[in-house]
Amino acid sequence: MLSFKPITVEDKETIRAFTLQGDLPNCDYAFANMCSWSFLYESKYAVMDGFLFVRFYVEEKGRKHLAYMFPAGNGDLKAAIERLEQDAEEMEYTLLILGVTPDSKNKMNALFPDSFTYIMERDYFDYIYLREDLVALKGKKFQPKRNHINKFKKRYEYTYLPVTPDVVCQCMEVERIWCKANPEGKDRQDLAHESISMTFAMQHFEELGLTGGAILVEGKIIAFTYGSPINRRTFGIHVEKADVRYEGVFSVINQEFASRIPPQYTYINREEDLGIAGLRKSKLSYNPVLLLEKNSAVKRR
Repeated sequence: MLSFKPITVEDKETIRAFTLQGDLPNCDYAFANMCSWSFLYESKYAVMDGFLFVRFYVEEKGRKHLAYMFPAGNGDLKAAIERLEQDAEEMEYTLLILGVTPDSKNKMNALFPDSFTYIMERDYFDYIYLREDLVALKGKKFQPKRNHINKFKKRYEYTYLPVTPDVVCQCMEVERIWCKANPEGKDRQDLAHESISMTFAMQHFEELGLTGGAILVEGKIIAFTYGSPINRRTFGIHVEKADVRYEGVFSVINQEFASRIPPQYTYINREEDLGIAGLRKSKLSYNPVLLLEKNSAVKRR
């Protein structure tokens, strides 16, 4: 029987022992994401027989439904998924595993043929880029980004600085300015939830293992970003906010921060677009090397 406990900042090393050493590149496996969003999803975890299990709740047709992440670790995967099914049954739910990548789907099909229904979730595909692409911005396909950056640099003198506790208040002011623009497709509740998650992350920046950067113009922060490692080769960007009145600032903060991510991380995961048309267009414009397919896997009765 799995014994689940709430995810807290004190659980970083326990959880990262599985995620950082694994090969799952999903943004969902970043500890900072798990912890800073646990208030909304009631996320809990358990460790058993070489696997990390994560359980949480999602909204489905107006009510909560229990869901799980694909187990992270090494060992008897068949037994691990059977434990999830047993736990779901004890909680009186049908087993639902979210964020199932093609590789994970193949493993599940080999172990449980014709036992799950898979539903592709395009709005939750992860956008994964080569770190070097985001730093160098070489070639014709990145010409628009270079143009934005050059235009910004001609217009403004700026300084890049790391996000530290003494600039958190200024960063949150940028967040408030950004929220007033209320980007397409996000309602007030979504923005409120994002703000709660961000505030928690800023208050526990070092404990969550986050690093970040900011752009300073005329003594004022106008953009900031932060992220954390997902695994040994993939670094996740969890938040990127800017004062949109400064044209080109998003391109600048993106390149500046990418250039400071350690080269051991070949890939940068900039997470999902959530079905927001403007966000999808923006993420595609950076030419991802991979759109990481994610599926919902529902146990057939």
